[in-house]
Amino acid sequence: MARSSTDQENAPLLSDHGSEEDYSPTARSTFGERLNSVAQEPLTPLTKILLVLGLVLLLTSSVFIGLFSGAQHRLNGGGGHTHTETITITTTEKVPASSVPVSLTTTTTIVTTTAPPLPVPTTVPEEKPCLEAHCIVLSASILSSLDTTQDPCENFYDFTNGGWLKAHPLPADKSSFGNFEALAQENRQIIKEILESTSSISPVDDQILTKLRDFYGSCLDEDKLNDIGAAPLLHLAKTVQSLYNGTNPSISNDEPQDKANVKGLTAAVAFLHSRGIPALFSFDIEGDVGVDPNHMVLWFNQPDLGLPSKEYFEEEAMRQIYADTLERLLISLIEEEDLQQQRQRKQPPALINNDDAAVWPPWPWPPWGGDDEGKPINRTLEAHDLAEGVVAFERKLAQASLDLDVLQQDPFATYNPVPVSNITDTVTQIHFPTYFSTFTPRNYPDRIIVTYPQYAVSLADILDETPSKVIEAYLVTRAALLLSPFLGMDTDAWQAQRSLLEALTGIKKGAVGDRGEYCIGRTEDALGFAAGRYFVNQTFGGDSREKGTKVITDIVDSFKASLSHIDWMDKESAEAAAQKADAIRVKVGFPISPNTLDPRSILNYYSLVKTNQEDFFGNILSSSISDTYKKWQQLGKPRDLNSWEMFPSTVNAYFNPPSNEIVFPAGILRPPFFSQDWPAYLSYGSFGHVAAHELTHAFDSAGRLYNQEGKLEKWWTNFTSEGFKTKQDCIVKQYSAYSIDDGKGGKVHVNGNLCASSCLPALSMILTDRFVRTSGENIGDTGLIQAFRAWKAQYNASEANGNEYLLPGLNYTREQLFFISFARIWAREMKPAAAVQRIRTDPHSPNRFRVDGTVSNMPEFASAFKCSKHAKLNPPNEDRCIFWS
Repeated sequence: MARSSTDQENAPLLSDHGSEEDYSPTARSTFGERLNSVAQEPLTPLTKILLVLGLVLLLTSSVFIGLFSGAQHRLNGGGGHTHTETITITTTEKVPASSVPVSLTTTTTIVTTTAPPLPVPTTVPEEKPCLEAHCIVLSASILSSLDTTQDPCENFYDFTNGGWLKAHPLPADKSSFGNFEALAQENRQIIKEILESTSSISPVDDQILTKLRDFYGSCLDEDKLNDIGAAPLLHLAKTVQSLYNGTNPSISNDEPQDKANVKGLTAAVAFLHSRGIPALFSFDIEGDVGVDPNHMVLWFNQPDLGLPSKEYFEEEAMRQIYADTLERLLISLIEEEDLQQQRQRKQPPALINNDDAAVWPPWPWPPWGGDDEGKPINRTLEAHDLAEGVVAFERKLAQASLDLDVLQQDPFATYNPVPVSNITDTVTQIHFPTYFSTFTPRNYPDRIIVTYPQYAVSLADILDETPSKVIEAYLVTRAALLLSPFLGMDTDAWQAQRSLLEALTGIKKGAVGDRGEYCIGRTEDALGFAAGRYFVNQTFGGDSREKGTKVITDIVDSFKASLSHIDWMDKESAEAAAQKADAIRVKVGFPISPNTLDPRSILNYYSLVKTNQEDFFGNILSSSISDTYKKWQQLGKPRDLNSWEMFPSTVNAYFNPPSNEIVFPAGILRPPFFSQDWPAYLSYGSFGHVAAHELTHAFDSAGRLYNQEGKLEKWWTNFTSEGFKTKQDCIVKQYSAYSIDDGKGGKVHVNGNLCASSCLPALSMILTDRFVRTSGENIGDTGLIQAFRAWKAQYNASEANGNEYLLPGLNYTREQLFFISFARIWAREMKPAAAVQRIRTDPHSPNRFRVDGTVSNMPEFASAFKCSKHAKLNPPNEDRCIFWS
């Protein structure tokens, strides 16, 4: 369409349609004509003054407009494109004033400027968080675990886990519960659903599942267990007693004898050991770390005790509780025997079976004797005296045992290879050729490794000075204490061991957990590789193995990169450490020996386990016999490098020094530890710490004494060893300052020292020099810095691949979330009694200190959370225990 002529643009926007002049083109004067007519009029003095003021005002306005435009230009950065349009109107008129003509010129300038948009702050564009369902759920999980009323620079454990702990009060039936236990519970639930289904997979798998389901079902039937009562335990006790008091024709008449009854004691101990029941001593099969770590040899060790650690035997109150428990166990066996005899008397004479009378004396041993020949003994009083005698006997064994500090931290002190005659000539109360024939009839050892030679000497002396009846009662009660949990809960024996458990752990009296969960746990203990096959099939798919392995190998690379920067390690030791790190075997997910992916391999592995849906107690024993047989079959053979010490569903990980391997079951590669779908900063914070912890064990106070082949060797230079000890002393000092409430008004220090309102002198003597008990594990926790560096090293590539995405609603940096992810996995509530037991028996520090103690040694943590220099978790560098810098 043609544009209108410029003449039409001068038309007014409004007009008076009521005037006739509107219709006459000649009746309207122009603007110039009207302005000229005004200018021809004579100017009065007032007009002149007003005219001058107007001119001044116009000039002033022009100046201000110019200044404003300049300022606006500067605000816009002086750049960009600015469009300016200027319109100037100039008129000149002659004004008569007296006799002097005045010429006036009026100029009007209109400037129109179009400015660019206002600038925005020069920051990185805001990242959009992931809003997918799994991201929202993950974000909510993290937010719910926090307690933001806590200052992370003062109490990071509480800040990170306060919300979780508040939402998860400790169940009455548990002594402790945390994220490890919660995930284990989830894993067991997965196995439970598999076993309770009726699905069929393959003929071979069906045989495995039948074995699993029979075992599980036998545990679930509580009515059946209560009906059976203590009969299975009594039968085993009778067997132990008959062996102890009977004869063994396989031993020739010229073998040495003593009052402890060599033949009987050997047979009874071998019987118990064959069923996994510890007594007097123990044998393990492990590599010869002084010669060839992959050649499996026999190790002679001290046994497990009836109480969790030797410290308990020095507490009078606990000794009394233990004695009461043993007395109740003995009486329950007496009562079960009486019940069986009553049932026999009610049967017709032809049906009475008197075979037992020919092979073992009735309880107690003997039922009559001494000065009161012919008179019955008070069996309750006899049980009481025997229980007291057993506690005194075990106390002596405990006092003769090596402290856990040395046992767990000094592999050189516990490596003592000797000819087998060293033991046979020392502990003459056991006929070891007969003992070994029970387990290795065709592979008799001629050389063994003794962890603590003095224990063997002490054991022989203790056996010599202990009455035979007490030793016999000790053997019976060791079996009864270990196996009574597998009886019906209505039995006196079950209730006796439960009372002891409640006293040791603080569990609420009478509080019993879900039976299904318990039974899955026992099934997993007995047939863990079988259950693990189906657990792996259901949970460990996709890229879980690949991504989990990458986290581990990245941390190994980070560790090697840090070696050249460690101030206490010289070049020679650093190169050797790098070689050891390269030699470490990394195992992730599940084993191939037995092969988790091959049902025939699993079926063959458990071929000796006989399961009966009607016999839970028998199923437990069958599983133990199978495990013991497989253990002894390793003797004298090369190490099976594909075997595992944990089941696929286990929520844990480990480092094995002789085999130089780190192992991570599929069970721990699940939230809150790991997920293949998580952003990397979370995975490296949580699972990365688990991986770094196990890797660091290869170089901690004990692991550093094994070379890259798993052989005991001092492969560090003296300079490096001394530097390490200085750092270790720092860790010992730091963690020795931590303590927990013992629930009785006293404090237990992490180093194991106990000091209540009045310390027992004997206890103080036993608990001296405990300051290194947790140092190995605490050094392992310092590996968090390697996980942090590994995450940083891969960050750019990870971000480019979309693996560093943000989560919605989390107002924290990625660095902060790395540390939050680390701390979350250690959330745990624990009864005071259980906490004390853990400090006495477990080399790991309480979880609170594993978090706060670890981050306080990392400047990177203080930087991430901008902690002040006065914050508790931001000490001066000279007060930090920094290992790997």
